Amino acid sequence: MAFDPSKQHTVEHPVSITGDALHTGEKSTIKICPAAPDTGYLFKRIDLPDEPTALATIGNVKQVERATTIVEGSVKVHTIEHLVAALSGMGIDNAIIEMDANEPPIADGSAAPFVEMIEKAGCIEQDAFTTVFDIREPIHIETPGGSIITVVPHKSLKISCTQVGPDGRFTQFNSFEITPETFAKEIAPARTFVFYEDVKPLMDKGLIRGGSLENAVVIREESVLSKEALRYKDEFVRHKILDLIGDIALLGRRIRGHVIAVKPGHGANAELTRALGKSYDRMRTMVPPPVIPSGEAVMDVNEVMRILPHRYPFLMVDRIIGFEGDLKCVGVKSVTMNEPFFQGHFPGHPVMPGVLQVEAMAQVASILLIRQGDNAGKIGYFMSANKVKFRKPVLPGDTLFIHVELTQSRRNIGKAICKCEVNGTMVSEGELMFGIVDR
Repeated sequence: MAFDPSKQHTVEHPVSITGDALHTGEKSTIKICPAAPDTGYLFKRIDLPDEPTALATIGNVKQVERATTIVEGSVKVHTIEHLVAALSGMGIDNAIIEMDANEPPIADGSAAPFVEMIEKAGCIEQDAFTTVFDIREPIHIETPGGSIITVVPHKSLKISCTQVGPDGRFTQFNSFEITPETFAKEIAPARTFVFYEDVKPLMDKGLIRGGSLENAVVIREESVLSKEALRYKDEFVRHKILDLIGDIALLGRRIRGHVIAVKPGHGANAELTRALGKSYDRMRTMVPPPVIPSGEAVMDVNEVMRILPHRYPFLMVDRIIGFEGDLKCVGVKSVTMNEPFFQGHFPGHPVMPGVLQVEAMAQVASILLIRQGDNAGKIGYFMSANKVKFRKPVLPGDTLFIHVELTQSRRNIGKAICKCEVNGTMVSEGELMFGIVDR
């Protein structure tokens, strides 16, 4: 199955790995399990009473020294960045990570073992759209430690990074468009590294107890100490990009933008992710949710256009003439000879295309679903049509009455039974599925 980046994904089968944790040095087993749409990355501590959970989100980040640590209630999980980077980089949006300790295994110090787990588990598409934040204006942060990160608009997620060590040692640069293929081949295998002069201070703080030359690269002056040779000549900057991907994923939604980072670290990455969250919230407040009437209310075309993004020549609803509770709705479309599609469908024998009748049904159904829960301010995407039948032609001068009954509304997915009538006679019908996403 082709990977559709507009849809959410989870792993198809559970998969596990066991190893030593980097900072605690304890033995740890994690299991990556499938999760429902909109779950995100949920860490579950099966070693604790009642198996409490912690969501991998920027709001739960409490420590950023040499690793990213999340805390939610009584649950604390250390060093999540490599695992979260692997999930995000490989296109997994939802997963439950069961743990029997407070830190995942460090494995070989890279994200490659987690990528292998995900590939073994398989990836399955879900009936829900991803939430994407398109960067519209530059976002910039600087930290006292010398980190500088800017995000500018771009058609996809791109990261350009410069790694700068103490006194400028091992300064490296690289830039990648982030896709599952690029992540697995060019980024995931890059291992964590540490400068020799930082080792003792970290150990004095009780960190890197499980560190060794088997799971980290040590830089001593101009020499590189490692059990194996460098996997890339610029392995250090690639690992910085890996960390960035993991930390940015804590935003809870994908971004389309070009991240330009100089000397990034977990603290700066977290600050950037918080800035991204604030920018996203600010962008959403700029589009106030429309006021959708309830009960038997009527909506004219101006009110319809405040809810639907469609405009000429693709707005197929002139007004809503009534709601019946929360599950039924009737819309109207006046079909005139001025419709642009009549020029070619067909010259001398004008007939409204059936596909546009289906589109009219979908637009009315979207209005009905947007009334549900907290969907105000969102937009509907047409996903599928089943049992569609066209019984009579629709001609200039006809008025379509579009009847919609919502049969399923779960999270951001809805199903509806729809029909179009002219003068009390059914002209078309179908069962539609559509999704609701953020604007």
